[in-house]
Amino acid sequence: MKTLLRIHDLYVAKVVTVMVMATWVVLVGLDALMAGVSEIGAVGQGDYTYFGALTYILQTLPRRAYVMFPTAAVIGSLMGLGQLAATSELIAMRAVGLSRTRLSVSVALPLLVLTAVMVLNGETLGPMAQRNADSMKSAARSSDMIVGRYSGLWAREGDTFLNAQNGTEISDGAGARVQLQDVRLFEFASDGRLESVAHAKTAEHGVDGWLLRNVQRTWFEPRAVTRTEALEEHWESQLDATTLAASASNICRPRYMPASELRAGIEYRHRNQLDASEFEEHYWGRWFYPLNVLALCL
Repeated sequence: MKTLLRIHDLYVAKVVTVMVMATWVVLVGLDALMAGVSEIGAVGQGDYTYFGALTYILQTLPRRAYVMFPTAAVIGSLMGLGQLAATSELIAMRAVGLSRTRLSVSVALPLLVLTAVMVLNGETLGPMAQRNADSMKSAARSSDMIVGRYSGLWAREGDTFLNAQNGTEISDGAGARVQLQDVRLFEFASDGRLESVAHAKTAEHGVDGWLLRNVQRTWFEPRAVTRTEALEEHWESQLDATTLAASASNICRPRYMPASELRAGIEYRHRNQLDASEFEEHYWGRWFYPLNVLALCL
């Protein structure tokens, strides 16, 4: 009897797994297809081509699989059990002593395995591939802008190079504006000599250009090095604010971050008295991800 029940467990798990995987492929495929249609509008900006758009979509598939898995698990489980019920196989299993609890375990076991794979994917491959895709897209759309995994956002305007470790878009009644955190400006002379390095706590883009706050600037003169400090400085720049906003948001989009980076982002915002609610929402969502899948299915 124990062997018979074990065979039934494997059979139920197999049916549920096949249905979940089939549903998963369909959902991820539809999501990727709709994303591909929206990416067509960006083709032609800079060096962003159709092949680049296809490469971008392919690199985002691990992240899309992570997001779509809970829905696929619910629909696939229902379809799998529905198929067993339609052929009266569930009745036969109950007749040989398979309880509802045991059926639930049979469904939960393959889902636990798939969920564990998705949790690992959500902490490793998914964020890494998404970040690479965003970096590739930003670099293709603007030759003077790139997003690095560890070095943040880099942008160039003439002989000035900008580096920002974090960036976000702030929305209020007046509209949306770009704010960069931990900003450095490297200014070079025409002969390639480094003239100055400025470090600002934040840089905010408005109608009058960029406003730098808490600025510490070091000047490199032929025979001396001087340092100045200012609460605010205006920086006149012709950098494309729209492209910069997209690139800045790629630096720290909480929904695409692993739990370790989300935790670091929460601590950074608490230290600087910034709103960390979005980071906290996604951080705890990562921890409850497995429970959400099992609760929905069971």
